[in-house]
Amino acid sequence: MTFDKTTPDVWLPLPAEEIDGLPVPGASGPNYRFWDGGPDFPADPAHCAFYVVPYMKGSEIAVRPLAGMTSLRAVQTLSAGIDHVTPGLASLGPGVELCNAKGVHEASTAELTLALILASLRGIPGFVRGQDAEEWRSGFYPALADKTVLIVGYGSIGAAIEDRLVPFECARVVRVARSARATERGPVHPLSELSALLPQADVVVLSTPLTPDTRHLADAGFLGRMKDGALLVNVARGPVVDTAALLKEVESGRITAALDVTDPEPLPAGHPLWHAPGVLVSPHVGGSTSAFMPRAKRLIAAQLTRFAAGDPLANVVLTT
Repeated sequence: MTFDKTTPDVWLPLPAEEIDGLPVPGASGPNYRFWDGGPDFPADPAHCAFYVVPYMKGSEIAVRPLAGMTSLRAVQTLSAGIDHVTPGLASLGPGVELCNAKGVHEASTAELTLALILASLRGIPGFVRGQDAEEWRSGFYPALADKTVLIVGYGSIGAAIEDRLVPFECARVVRVARSARATERGPVHPLSELSALLPQADVVVLSTPLTPDTRHLADAGFLGRMKDGALLVNVARGPVVDTAALLKEVESGRITAALDVTDPEPLPAGHPLWHAPGVLVSPHVGGSTSAFMPRAKRLIAAQLTRFAAGDPLANVVLTT
């Protein structure tokens, strides 16, 4: 997978001069082309060998050049999820590697997860509204201490969330992934055991990728298995939750929710989730922090260094 004398193009969503450690362009390549999703392509897509997808620009932009990228050998997302790119993979030839951004979003997403849990349990949204109204809203609120937290989707982000739960004196952290495995912190339960685990959890965190198997994973049956008063936190993808089923549960007051992602997204004006009781909404900012850019740049540089040397790429999630 080395660069050859045709000096293939690498499409970057950042100017190459802003990324330290990139392979030096020269007689053996590559040519760096800057494209952040604008209407005009920076060059003929047919010459692109390595495509770094613009970040948070949506699926339509992400896949727009793929059909013309007839020389493509690798696609690198800057997100942990790849669902915005997969609709365009059918247009690619065989052997193209799709890589995700494992290692880029763990810190930011785990931070926000803890922020959403603590804000929801401790009543922070109500305090903000009270401050706006100059009202002193004292009271007695739930603590995270002594709670059981269930993490559904125990990959690198799920593990980073558990790292940050450790100081909070949780009674128990329960881990669920597609298949069972052992970790230093304890067992990871298979998805097949989720139904039996849900009633035990005070807080349920969704950090799973969006796949056909996880679409509407949190449906009426899932939500109905959650204990009274439990908190659902979604930092995965909006369609992992059945919005209609969630609205029914929160409007009854039986459970609460903190959502960094929604379905639909962006959440349109007038949607009932905006004002549903016990629901805290953040606008899909799990990865959008100051921690993102330095980690994204390091990933791009490392991957292109591997690519140029003919070494295996990291974070390969599928090959066409």
